[in-house]
Amino acid sequence: MKIAVASDHGGFELKEFVIRLLKDLGHEPLDLGCHSIEPVDYPDYAAAVARKVAGGEAERGILVCGTGLGMSITANRFRGIRATLVNDLYLARMSREHTDSNILVLGGRVTGKGLAEEIVRVWLKTAFAGNRHSRRLEKIACIEEDIPKSC
Repeated sequence: MKIAVASDHGGFELKEFVIRLLKDLGHEPLDLGCHSIEPVDYPDYAAAVARKVAGGEAERGILVCGTGLGMSITANRFRGIRATLVNDLYLARMSREHTDSNILVLGGRVTGKGLAEEIVRVWLKTAFAGNRHSRRLEKIACIEEDIPKSC
């Protein structure tokens, strides 16, 4: 699977770890930066990944900043993006099973490498459950399109 990956300086070290993990798992990570711990602005990197996923150039994305908050807020501004900030295994599973998350967001300063590895593994292997959850995603799509209460 092609997975777009990016971070700001606060998530750089964890992003590098995640890229190695994705390669080890047989995925094709697309590294969209940043490339050092020099300060950068997280919206630039969140937008880059969101555009790749929304445009179909990557099947999924992973973003990392210091807390994950800024990346989540930014990525979710893009139509069709369901970026989820995950800090435990239950949320990793639910973010895929119930909301069909297409971008995983991690906090590089709050999530250790061991837990991040487990989160990534669960997030990648969990399928969307569909059924009643599909109806809810359709409602989100209507909100994105600013369609009146017809949804």
